Amino acid sequence: MLALVTNDDGIDSPGLGVLARCAVAAGLDVLVAAPDAESSGASAALHGAQEDGRLVVEERRAPGVPDGVRSLAVAADPALIAFVSAYGAFGDVPDVLLSGVNRGPNIGNAVLHSGTVGAALSAASLGMRTLAVSLDAEDPQHWDTAEQVAAHALGWVLSAPPRRRTLNVNVPDLPRDELRGFRQAPLATFGAVHARVARGEGDDALVVRYEGTERSTEPESDAGLLAQGWATASLLIAPYADETVELPGFGADTRAGRPSDA
Repeated sequence: MLALVTNDDGIDSPGLGVLARCAVAAGLDVLVAAPDAESSGASAALHGAQEDGRLVVEERRAPGVPDGVRSLAVAADPALIAFVSAYGAFGDVPDVLLSGVNRGPNIGNAVLHSGTVGAALSAASLGMRTLAVSLDAEDPQHWDTAEQVAAHALGWVLSAPPRRRTLNVNVPDLPRDELRGFRQAPLATFGAVHARVARGEGDDALVVRYEGTERSTEPESDAGLLAQGWATASLLIAPYADETVELPGFGADTRAGRPSDA
């Protein structure tokens, strides 16, 4: 079973090594393919730089990636990396996609805008098992805590059948012995997400954080529980058509699914 590890922080983020080590420890074959630059807030965008009709890809080792794991920097948003991987762009088609570990939380309904979550949902819609992991700090110090939580979450993802779902996990930036535990949580009304808004000198990205107030006002949401020292898990469903509600037709026989004779 092959796991693709990607993110939206870029190929130089330590979070890639965290998830790559989890995948190797779980007995998976691993490929790292991550954006060559910051792509925070990319959601499920399919942007990429091309040369002669091909994505620009170079071998570049992400920090902390185990020996023997192939590591690629791709001039593309993470959802595009996930998308093209499903069609064999990097070799064998992955069975699992791991996204993160993100610097900063991806909580609440704001996950709609997250490149970390966007890559995972894109892969889930293509039939992969998927996991997105984020660590609640701009400059995380406790990657080891995230690694332990991610390993636990990955075990569940591998044991569950793929059903167009993504497990979105957020981890407090705390020492392992201060972590209160791991809880399933509903999404906060807004939550928090990082987004790249501009390029600065030297092609560095300016990244801003958008955050609601739910850490104090919605204590049982993913935002509130994360602030209290819990690692949280929220199961997200990839886009689908809800056929349980009958919508009014217009110029067509909606029951028969073909144009009406009227």
